[in-house]
Amino acid sequence: MAGKVGTRTTRARGRSDAEPAEVLRDYYQRMSLVRAFELRASEMYARAKIGGYCHLNLGEEATVVGLMAALRPHDYLFASYRDHGYALMRGLAPGRVMAELFGKTTGVSGGRGGSMHMFDTDARLLGGYGIVGGQVPVATGAALALTYRGEPSPDADAVMCLLGDGATNIGSFHESLNLAGLWGLPIVFVIVNNGLGMGTPVELAAAEPELFKRGDAYRIKGQRVDGDDVLAVRDAAVAALDRARGAREPGLIEATSFRLRGHSVVDPARYRSTEDTTAARSADPVPAFRARLIAMGVVDEAEAAAMDEAADQQVTAAVDFADASPDPTPDELFAYVYATAVPHAPHALPGDPVMDAL
Repeated sequence: MAGKVGTRTTRARGRSDAEPAEVLRDYYQRMSLVRAFELRASEMYARAKIGGYCHLNLGEEATVVGLMAALRPHDYLFASYRDHGYALMRGLAPGRVMAELFGKTTGVSGGRGGSMHMFDTDARLLGGYGIVGGQVPVATGAALALTYRGEPSPDADAVMCLLGDGATNIGSFHESLNLAGLWGLPIVFVIVNNGLGMGTPVELAAAEPELFKRGDAYRIKGQRVDGDDVLAVRDAAVAALDRARGAREPGLIEATSFRLRGHSVVDPARYRSTEDTTAARSADPVPAFRARLIAMGVVDEAEAAAMDEAADQQVTAAVDFADASPDPTPDELFAYVYATAVPHAPHALPGDPVMDAL
């Protein structure tokens, strides 16, 4: 069975009774926004408004919000191709994120990146990477660059690198952890373990399926947390980032959750058993957190419904913005191919007369 096999007894949990009510409400509002956005993205893909690959954060909302709540504004974030929710939680406007999915010029990356390549230097979101694990050595290099900017301190910047469970078996993951441990880099690696590397359960792909232990070989502290618990994720990330900033101790977090849909929007997930699908739905972090807050008296049913409606309205406005945004024009096809001008760079479209291209 895919999913959080063998993890139920080892996951750290957060204490909601110690949190201010306004923080809990804010976290629920954020989780609701990610859920509404991803559901609408799936719908827009089915309507052919979105092309290419599209991977959703459905089922991972608590992990997304918890991790982003732990980051400071000047920290650097490197993500995998499942990056929509992280872009939203780094402060990027939903309209810009949706416009990027639509391939419009008002998108986060000007419509050139699409679902897998959200990028914004102001938010210090440095990708969205389409290659499995491609972000890991780049993020490690960014952490090395930070060591040249000053001495370790509680106020120093840090790097967070997100990756899926499948990326832990590639060579550059181990090479990067080795260098991070050897050089004492200010980076926290976060494995978002939804139990399935595309369609293969972790237990069938990793000889050590408790992935947080992968850091042991490099003397990097690892921890597994409940990815369905936004507070547990946030607290683990804050502690790891603090160690990375002040003591230059890299960290490794494994956040376990269920993926509610297939690997991408076109994946019917027929490899999942009925038992696994039922378990995933029962662990859905959004209604679970909503019920938790209602039971605590933080919100009532009407307030929670109003928060969900507000999220839906934000996403509707985002779709309207993306729909009304202009498409790229053909004359922009070769823009940004090179960082600086080079001789003989392409500047004509296929089929243009040869003399016109000279």
